[in-house]
Amino acid sequence: VLTPYPRLAAPLPVDLCTIMLSRGLLCLGSAAVASGKIYFSETFSDGWESRWTTSKWKESEGTAGKWVSTAGKWFSDEAEDKGIQTGEDSKFFGISAGFDSFSNAGKELIVQYQAKYEKDVECGGGYMKLGPKMDDATTFGDPTAYNIMFGPDKCGYTKRTHLIFNYKGKNVLKKSDLSYKQEGEGTSHLYRLVVKPDNTVRVEIDEEKIYEGSLKDDWELLKPKEISDPDDKKPSDWVDDSMMDDPEDKKPDDWVEEKRMVDAEAKKPD
Repeated sequence: VLTPYPRLAAPLPVDLCTIMLSRGLLCLGSAAVASGKIYFSETFSDGWESRWTTSKWKESEGTAGKWVSTAGKWFSDEAEDKGIQTGEDSKFFGISAGFDSFSNAGKELIVQYQAKYEKDVECGGGYMKLGPKMDDATTFGDPTAYNIMFGPDKCGYTKRTHLIFNYKGKNVLKKSDLSYKQEGEGTSHLYRLVVKPDNTVRVEIDEEKIYEGSLKDDWELLKPKEISDPDDKKPSDWVDDSMMDDPEDKKPDDWVEEKRMVDAEAKKPD
C-alpha cells in the first residue's frame, strides 16, 4: 500500500538534454483507465504554469534551467501536441504539481506519462516522481523524499528505465535494470506503470510490456531469510585448502608405477 501521493514531480535531467513532457495521468482502478478514478491529469494546455511550481533548488548556483511550452520540432497538431520542454543545455530541471491524497489499498495504481528526447542525452533523466506533500514546492530537488521514481535515465554507457520504490525511508532499486527505450531523436515514448494490490508490478513502454513481476522477488524490500552470523568463526583446526592429502591413504598391493603397460591378452588381428 502506497499512501498518500499528494505530489507529481517531473524529471530533473542534467547535462546535455532537450526533453519534452506532453501528457501525464495518475489513476486508481482497473487497467482500463476509463473505469478508474483519475486523481491527476495534465496535457500542458493553456494555464499550465498556474498548476505547476518550478523548482528553485539550483537557482542560487546558477544551474537551474528554464522550462518552455512548445510542441517541439516535430508534431501533428501544434496546439494539441504542446508540452513542456527543458529549454537549456547543461542545467538542472525540476517542476511539481499537487493533488488530493489517496490510498491504493485494494486497487490498482496506474501512472502514465509521455516523454520525447529531441536530441541525445549525455547524462540526464526524463523520469517522474510521486511523493508526499512538500511544505515548499520550490525546494523540490534530488534530496526530496518520494514514494516512486519511474522513467528513463542515462549517464554515459549506463542507461535504464528506473523504477524505484521507497520502503521504510529507503529508496530501493530494482535488482536488475529495465530496458532503456529512449533511443532515437525526436520519438515520443509512452511510459505506463501499474502497481497491483497483490504486490506485483507491470511496466509498459509504448504499450509493450517490458516487465511484469513481484515487488517481493525483484526489489530488496524485505529482510533476507538467511543472514550471516556475526559471531560465526572458523574452528581452530580449519584448513583453507580446497583439497588435501589423506594421511591414511596408501597404494594398493597391485599398484603399477608404469604409465603404460603391455596387455597380456592383446594379439594382432587376422
